[in-house]
Amino acid sequence: MLLKVGELAKCCGLTIRTLHHYDAIGLLTPSARSTRSYRLYNRHDIARLHQIQALRRFGLSLADIRGVLASPDSQLAAIVEKQIQVLNQQLSQMTLLRERLVHLQAQLKRGEEPELTDWLMTLEMMNMYDNYFTKEEQQQLALLPTATNPTIDEWAALVASVQALIDKNVLPQDPAAQALAKRWMEMLMRDTQGDPRLLAKLNRMHEQEPALQASTGITPDLALFVRAAFAETKYAIYQNYLNPAELAFLRANYLKRTDEFPALIAKVRNHFEAGTAPNDPRMQQLAAQWLDLFRSYAGNDPATHAKIRAANAAEPELLAGSWLDRSLLAYVIQAIAAG
Repeated sequence: MLLKVGELAKCCGLTIRTLHHYDAIGLLTPSARSTRSYRLYNRHDIARLHQIQALRRFGLSLADIRGVLASPDSQLAAIVEKQIQVLNQQLSQMTLLRERLVHLQAQLKRGEEPELTDWLMTLEMMNMYDNYFTKEEQQQLALLPTATNPTIDEWAALVASVQALIDKNVLPQDPAAQALAKRWMEMLMRDTQGDPRLLAKLNRMHEQEPALQASTGITPDLALFVRAAFAETKYAIYQNYLNPAELAFLRANYLKRTDEFPALIAKVRNHFEAGTAPNDPRMQQLAAQWLDLFRSYAGNDPATHAKIRAANAAEPELLAGSWLDRSLLAYVIQAIAAG
C-alpha cells in the first residue's frame, strides 16, 4: 500500500510542508513517485517517519536525527523502547498526582480539613511544570518528580554532596568541588537531552519558583558554587593559551554574565534548525548579543579573542557542559563574520 503525501500527513498529524521539508533535506525521501510525480510512501518510509518523530520528541535536532538514522546500529525496536520509557514516566506522574488527589478526597469525605501544605503540594504538581514546559517538553525532561523516577534520588544525593562541601567551606578551586561540578553538568546535559531550550526554561522556572528551590535544596548560593567550580575546570585549560593578564581578566569576569548564555543558545538553535541564514537580520541580532557576552569576559583585544577561539577549537573539554556543539558554534561564528 502506498500513501500520497497528503494522505500520510493527515494520518500522522503532520503538515504536508513538514514532509516536503524532510524530503528536501534528505531525511525522509519517498520510495516511489506516481506518473504525475506525486510522492508515494510505503511501509518502510512510514517506519522511518516513526523513528524521526520519536527522536524529535526526545529533543534531537533534524541534523542529529539524520546522523542517528545513518548509523547501521539504528534500530526501530530501541526507539520504541525509549518511547515506552517516556510513557511510563508520564504514567508515573499521573499516578502520583492521582494519589495526592485521592488523599485529599478521603480527608474531605471524613469531614477533615486538609493541611495547607497538602493543597499547595497538589497544586504545585498540577501547575508548575505546565507553566514552563509544553507537554512534549515534559516528556523529554527527565527531571520531573514522579513516584518512580530514579533521577530524583540521584539529584538529591548530588545536591547533598555539594552542600556538604559548602558547609565545610571548601573552595570552588578544590578538586572535589570541580569533580562534583562536572558530574552536575553531565547529569544536567543528560536530563535535558542536551537541549538548551529545556535548560533555559528549567533555569527560568528555578529562578521564579522559591518553593522549587526549597524542595530541591538548589539555592542560588549552591548554584553559584557549582558554576564557579565548573568554571575552574575551564580556567585550567585556558591558562595554557592566555597570558597572566588575559587569564586574570577572564577569571574576574567569566561568571558575571555567562548565565545569559543558555537562553541565547536556545534562540540560536531554533534558527539553526529552521535553516535561517547567518546573515539574516534575526541572526545578526543574536550574533551581536553573543559577541557582547563574549567580550564581557574576553575583553576587546582581537589577539585575545583569537587565542580563546584557538583553545575552543583544540580543546573539546571547553564545550562540555555548554549545550553547544561544533556545528552550532560554527553557525554563530558565520553569523558574527557576516555582520
